[in-house]
Amino acid sequence: MIRLTLFLFFAATSLVAQEAETPQPDAEPSMTYERLGKILFALDPEAQPHGPGFELTISDVRVFVVTDTNADRMRVMVPIRSAAGLTPDDLQRMMQANFDTALDARYAIANGTLWAAFLHPLSLLERDQLISGVAQTVNIAKTYGTLYSSGGAQFGGGDSGDLQQELFEELLKKGEEI
Repeated sequence: MIRLTLFLFFAATSLVAQEAETPQPDAEPSMTYERLGKILFALDPEAQPHGPGFELTISDVRVFVVTDTNADRMRVMVPIRSAAGLTPDDLQRMMQANFDTALDARYAIANGTLWAAFLHPLSLLERDQLISGVAQTVNIAKTYGTLYSSGGAQFGGGDSGDLQQELFEELLKKGEEI
């Protein structure tokens, strides 16, 4: 009985492993530095490569995208302001936004600067996730001090959601061909 159980366990494990290795017909290729660059250049044809990353402008906002292929990570970052002078109320409001309205982007502090940031494993990143991450990062930078929102989802019936959604849709359209 134990042998049969072990045999069935190993047979099932082998089948699961084979399924995981079989590429899905509609699956996107793994994200690489080169593919990431092609997508970013579709979003901003004037983007500039810088070492392991890129600098581009989206909606008049300077955006940095940094990759680390050894760690399989990427980061979209927008500098917002100096972190000096942030009050406890400012910090609390950003932490609240990180919980509900910033969605996949986040407020962060590093090297004396307040940043908007989106982090993701590089190889698992899909085109639309990258585009959404860029749009959300730009949106939380632009709405710092007011809505603190990525624009991805909002509660209420004002105009802000439509304006922020426009950026996401514009970037998705630019990235469709990649």
